[in-house]
Amino acid sequence: MAGLSTAGTVLLIGGVVGGILLMMLNLWLVALGFEAVILVLIALSMQKNKHGRTLIERIVRRAGWANAVYAGAIVYRAGPVSRVPSGTTKLPGISARSRITEHVDGYGRPFALLEVPQKHHYTVVFSSEPDGGGMVDQEHINRWVDRWAHWLGMLTDEPGLTAASVTIETAPDSGYRLARKIEARMADNAPAFARDVINETVQMLPTGATVTRAYIAVTFKASVRAGGRIRKPEEVADDLAARLPNLTLSLNDTGAGVAAPLTAQQLCEVIRVAYDPAEAILFDRAHAQGVAPELNWSEVGPQAADTFWDCYHHNNAWSKSWAMSVPPRSTVQANVLQALIAPNPELVRKRVTLLYRPIDPARAAQMVETDINTATFNASSRNRATARDTRETRAAQATAAEEADGAGLLNFGLVVTATVRSKGELDEAEAIIENLGTSARIRLEEAYGAQDSTFAAGLPLGVVIPDHLALPSTVRNAL
Repeated sequence: MAGLSTAGTVLLIGGVVGGILLMMLNLWLVALGFEAVILVLIALSMQKNKHGRTLIERIVRRAGWANAVYAGAIVYRAGPVSRVPSGTTKLPGISARSRITEHVDGYGRPFALLEVPQKHHYTVVFSSEPDGGGMVDQEHINRWVDRWAHWLGMLTDEPGLTAASVTIETAPDSGYRLARKIEARMADNAPAFARDVINETVQMLPTGATVTRAYIAVTFKASVRAGGRIRKPEEVADDLAARLPNLTLSLNDTGAGVAAPLTAQQLCEVIRVAYDPAEAILFDRAHAQGVAPELNWSEVGPQAADTFWDCYHHNNAWSKSWAMSVPPRSTVQANVLQALIAPNPELVRKRVTLLYRPIDPARAAQMVETDINTATFNASSRNRATARDTRETRAAQATAAEEADGAGLLNFGLVVTATVRSKGELDEAEAIIENLGTSARIRLEEAYGAQDSTFAAGLPLGVVIPDHLALPSTVRNAL
């Protein structure tokens, strides 16, 4: 019914039926009290905040947080003197049971395969350093956008693929990478003056410089199709080894730069630095000296982590995460996220992660037709259709036309995480991110009560959040 969620509609019908039955039994006072309770619950289901959350949803979230506090799930301690059985610093929360192996793909490149046994999920992570849009003509950018749309469309045709994510991470540059590259390319007979100029440049350039990295994670199920046989890890690895070359080759034309799968050691470093940013310079220094640090997957987590209602404390850093509650309502241009993903000197690290979940082509056709019917009904149910009604109808028709031409359909979301050195800097970080979200024409909602899991979702770990939630999707949508 108009203005009511599924839960509100069920409450209304149940209230009418229940009230009639009680009155038939001459329980008038009970019926009156019953109807009053139903009306209160319906009112709660209709009150929404600016993020579209009903009061019932917010109450459920608070109750879940209270339960986590009572169970002690918001405090994590690891290491030799902790309660962790192995005495290691494993990842906390929803990634605690994950494990990693290394294999070789069809191009002879080693790649890390991240497994989440309880969900039968397997994730491969690619890394790249995007070219950026500076000094690039619009025609070239349009080509990148077209190839990126084509790559996303490919995901719906990949057997067993359940999710994908793209993480853009910006952080201060230590300068060791630049020094290592220049030293490797400097000629032995270079003039002393040229050497002095280059060395001085290397020493001065890292001041205020930043580095931008991109990570693309693709997550597959152990079964190729719903209800199919659960394959063994070795079978999944052999299958993905043959498919990775095509996935990385098609990424090279999207402006992502040269994409290559991360090895187990590289992925361990990425996750370890996310939980302890102070170690980034140690890894850079070790690589500059030609010493490859050895990390196990059981050592990449924090030694201490505390989850608060509105922030996350991990080792010596503080983070706050947001999730997109309202996407851009107008036409999305290629540079809509440019300000949001750009480096910011006030933040130790910033990650912007786009989450994608391919929709089965058979279900996609039904969804676009439903969207057209809904948009058409909304526009025709009013005496005078608004501009928004007209635009939504056109958008639904355009989506249906593209789907009919073979385009893939995906659910998408966005997670932003800002990391600072102290708790006192969180307020400034919050102001920065919310302003950047406004410039990108998206509405960001703080991940209240779920800062630890949202932090993990923003990492290239292949975490599929809907599969880890306690409430089924049908119940969540009804609220």
